[in-house]
Amino acid sequence: MLKRSNLDTSQLMRRAEDLISAASNRYRITVLVATRAQYHRRLADFDNLDDPKMKPVIRAIIEMSDEMTQPEIIVE
Repeated sequence: MLKRSNLDTSQLMRRAEDLISAASNRYRITVLVATRAQYHRRLADFDNLDDPKMKPVIRAIIEMSDEMTQPEIIVE
C-alpha cells in the first residue's frame, strides 16, 4: 500500500482560498497555478529529486501562497 505524505488539507484549503481572495481575477490565478503545476510536472520527468508523493498542483499552491508578498504573481 502506498503511503501518503503528511499534508494538512485544511492548511492547503486556507492557502488556496488566500490566493483566490488576494487575486483580482480568479480565472487568472487558476491559470497561473495550473501553469506552475505543469512546469513542476515537466521538471519531475527530467529530474527525480522532487518529492514524488506531492502532486504538482499542491506544490504550486504552496509555493504561490508563500510568494504572496510578491505582487507580480497575483496582479496582471
